[in-house]
Amino acid sequence: MVKLTVNGVAHSIEADPETPLLWVLRDHLDKTGTKYGCGIAQCGACTVHLDGQPVRACQTRIGDIGEAKVTTIEGVSGRVADAVRTAWRGLDVVQCGYCQSGQMMSAIGLLSDKAKPTDAEIDGAMDGNVCRCGTYQRIRAAIHEAARSLA
Repeated sequence: MVKLTVNGVAHSIEADPETPLLWVLRDHLDKTGTKYGCGIAQCGACTVHLDGQPVRACQTRIGDIGEAKVTTIEGVSGRVADAVRTAWRGLDVVQCGYCQSGQMMSAIGLLSDKAKPTDAEIDGAMDGNVCRCGTYQRIRAAIHEAARSLA
């Protein structure tokens, strides 16, 4: 039995501590906004927050989480999350949408730490978040827009 707090709710999960967080979120807790992309932490589709920091859920084992709080795209909230969502919609960032929950979780993590990121800082924070549709310029523009709205 592994205890996890996901989106502010405590859960007792009947699973091997070696189980990746991604599968617990999707299969045990029905948090399907977190996507499976590659399984090797290279695409970013499975990005969630662990105590506010972006991590790849496909390579985070539930037994390693301890007391840390997990936040998924379904549970992320606050000024920064609202600004990112608004910018994403306003700039029509999403094309197919598959990667976007991971993209947004990484963007929220960046803007939570850095109020006015440069292009280089955005590129660094978003590195490893792959978008098959190539919406990278719109993603960067939306991050800048969210930062402006937060200023």
